[in-house]
Amino acid sequence: MASTMLSLASTTPSASLSTQEILKGKARLGSGRVGTLLNKEKGNPFIKAKSFGRISMTAAVNVSRFEGVAMAPPDPILGVSEAFRADTDVKKLNLGVGAYRTEELQPYVLDVVKKAENLMLERGENKEYLAIEGLAAFNKATAELLFGADNPVIKQQRVATVQGLSGTGSLRLAAAFIERYFPGAQVLISSPTWGNHKNIFNDARVPWSEYRYYDPKTVGLDFEGMISDIKAAPDGSFVLLHGCAHNPTGIDPTPEQWEKICDVIQEKNHIPFFDVAYQGFASGSLDADASSVRLFAARGMELFIAQSYSKNLGLYAERIGAINVVCSSADAAARVKSQLKRIARPMYSNPPVHGARIVANVVGDPALFNEWKAEMEMMAGRIKNVRQKLFDSLSAKDKSGKDWSFILKQIGMFSFTGLNKTQSENMTNKWHVYLTKDGRISLAGLSLAKCEYLADAIIDSYHNVS
Repeated sequence: MASTMLSLASTTPSASLSTQEILKGKARLGSGRVGTLLNKEKGNPFIKAKSFGRISMTAAVNVSRFEGVAMAPPDPILGVSEAFRADTDVKKLNLGVGAYRTEELQPYVLDVVKKAENLMLERGENKEYLAIEGLAAFNKATAELLFGADNPVIKQQRVATVQGLSGTGSLRLAAAFIERYFPGAQVLISSPTWGNHKNIFNDARVPWSEYRYYDPKTVGLDFEGMISDIKAAPDGSFVLLHGCAHNPTGIDPTPEQWEKICDVIQEKNHIPFFDVAYQGFASGSLDADASSVRLFAARGMELFIAQSYSKNLGLYAERIGAINVVCSSADAAARVKSQLKRIARPMYSNPPVHGARIVANVVGDPALFNEWKAEMEMMAGRIKNVRQKLFDSLSAKDKSGKDWSFILKQIGMFSFTGLNKTQSENMTNKWHVYLTKDGRISLAGLSLAKCEYLADAIIDSYHNVS
């Protein structure tokens, strides 16, 4: 709504003028009339003053219709990078965003990705629209990569696979499906979890609650709390699980614990919902990192799985992923897929082709596939080396006797340091080390050369900041 500005030349009895009255030129003061005039040619309001005895009154229309739109807070993860870029200190270190870096801390494009793109250029492939469900070759490759080509769920055509906008878009598509076909069902989310999970379900109007996961006393998994909370949830709830390399803690259940989690979810008739963002990138093995998902599928359970290729193929900006729904029959899978497509159509119509072709080319070519596995092992190995060096540096420098072995027990690109918000702020303000406020660091953004500096910052923040 437009606003007005009133100027009084002297103190006289006042009158209350509404914006609507002034805009219509109908406001009165005594026997006078106030009018406003708009500059028709420029489309901008200008001020017109009128004098009523000793009173001079001015009206202006200068306020946006978006006055009620508040400034949104910075994203807790992406905002870290913005602050990092503004820092001019040469020692600064960005450990906020989960993106792989070389030992020189530069972005890395996989060689196998470059080769796949060259193949696309040689073939002269066009940029026509994809089908709503995405590239057929990609959908086939990604489902087989997740479950194994010989898995009964693949052979029996019980998996509904739809290409999504990386992990985030795939989760959002599934959330919209849940809201539509499971009204009132809640999603259980680990505490803590990836910061965007709650936003996704909030925007889809799907209720959620948390289950215990991280134990600050041990800097490990609160397994008993997790099991207790899953048991206490209403029957038929969705349970959001991280397939491997839990974000943000880097703490995964053991194989035996996964079996127990599966038992309880089955007993409660819950629906498992896996977020698989790091297949092959966590351990270096595609099969090992998919073992949790395959365990649940082998039990005959219906489940959701969101996938992303941002990390394991370095396709961050291509936004390439998928949502998979394992159903009890091929007929159910066909119906589920049709409704996922129906939801996707008004949301984004159809997905981008470039990243999908890269994945299809890499997975579909035995030579490129083997090269990709070797590059994944290299990336995972570099992170493991950095993790070991950080542990060694902390253990050598910290004379307090604190046990830092939890660093080695965690897996994947993230490490939960155990630092609280104030200590994390000290890391940034004093040491120019940028991380999320919950104490999560991305080891993918750390080099061997910077490990000792980071260890100094962590030790100072842990012991000298309450």
